[in-house]
Amino acid sequence: MFRFLRLPRSSAPHLPFEWLVALRFLREGRMQTFLILAGVTGGVAVVIFLTQLINQLQATIIDKVLGSQAHIVIKPLDDLTRRALPPEAPIAATVQPRAQRLRPLDQWESLARLAEATPDVVAVSPVATGPAFALRGGATKSVALIGMVPEQYRRVVKMDNYMTQGRFDVSGTNTLIGIDLAKDLGVGLGDKLRVLAADGRDEILTVTGLFDMGNRDVNRRWVFVTLKLAQTLLDLPGSVSNIDLTVTDIFIADRVAARLGNQTNLTVESWMQTNSGLLTALTNQSVSNNLIRTFVILIVALGISSVLVVSVVQKQKEIGILRAMGTSRNRILAVFLLQGGIVGAIGSVAGTALAFGLLHLFSHIYKAPDGSQLFSAELDPMLALGACGLATVIGVAAAALPARRASRLDPVQAIRV
Repeated sequence: MFRFLRLPRSSAPHLPFEWLVALRFLREGRMQTFLILAGVTGGVAVVIFLTQLINQLQATIIDKVLGSQAHIVIKPLDDLTRRALPPEAPIAATVQPRAQRLRPLDQWESLARLAEATPDVVAVSPVATGPAFALRGGATKSVALIGMVPEQYRRVVKMDNYMTQGRFDVSGTNTLIGIDLAKDLGVGLGDKLRVLAADGRDEILTVTGLFDMGNRDVNRRWVFVTLKLAQTLLDLPGSVSNIDLTVTDIFIADRVAARLGNQTNLTVESWMQTNSGLLTALTNQSVSNNLIRTFVILIVALGISSVLVVSVVQKQKEIGILRAMGTSRNRILAVFLLQGGIVGAIGSVAGTALAFGLLHLFSHIYKAPDGSQLFSAELDPMLALGACGLATVIGVAAAALPARRASRLDPVQAIRV
């Protein structure tokens, strides 16, 4: 029973007493130590792997959906049809809504300056957009003209990332169209096409680039032109139809939109309103991930605690001898807390390595429909450090109950067992 006290002479000067005893206990209970380490390793690997995977998938989804649109859009108020008579008037009438028309955003320059001065807004782009027809030979397609200032619009939508042919050159009568619209009209780089607005205004445009937004409807409808040309074709002299904004954090877009709505008394919509289904899906993913992590952490903590409780029972005599030799309760407490911390630290490092291996493996197994990777084998250093720190803290916390029980053992009764 005294073999745990025969410590190597060379190790005695280098480690405190509590560390020597904690390491000796872990070494003697090899099977128990292995099981605890396996549990911690698996738990940390699951937490890191799932968190990194879901974060990457969410970032990909957000980039695909929000990459081609602004985070916040400022628009004019909708036209409302009012009753000519009070509702209680004794007549039968059907109130028809007004026909939809392009509504200009008056004094948009001052609105743009207000938006630029708003905290958390990083980019502002005025846009004039409206319906038109694209004609080439005998082919006619209904399109949406997007008039913008290239330098400002590219800060809101990273158009360079979506270019498949040509260059982002929107100046004069140069235009960008989607790859699907180009196929429908049978045009390519350098070709001409005619755009015809609803009131008969038209212009001949030169295709200088093709884009692919990853959305077939967008690829078939959007036609980019200069802001001045769109204002002329859509009969919006000096005006715009909306102002597009991006913010520092997409999940504060609602708050920024509400602030701008109160200041301008205009319609200010965020992507969280126009893409409520996406927001719900992202929220559900995050909730599911948090629940899984919570249950895994609880299971790992219970595993460490239960194994150390068994260890306290098995080491009662040794603990009693140490107490009889003058070892204080605080030192016994520290021995078992150290065991929990050591197991948590070593298991977290092994779990991080396992999580990285799983990310590398599954990134080559699961592919997107186009053959590209759904996620990359990348590990966020802050996530890994946070998981390691959390596992160490949980290991110490899980060891608190067994450590308290060990420190309160009566030396006489423990030796008698």
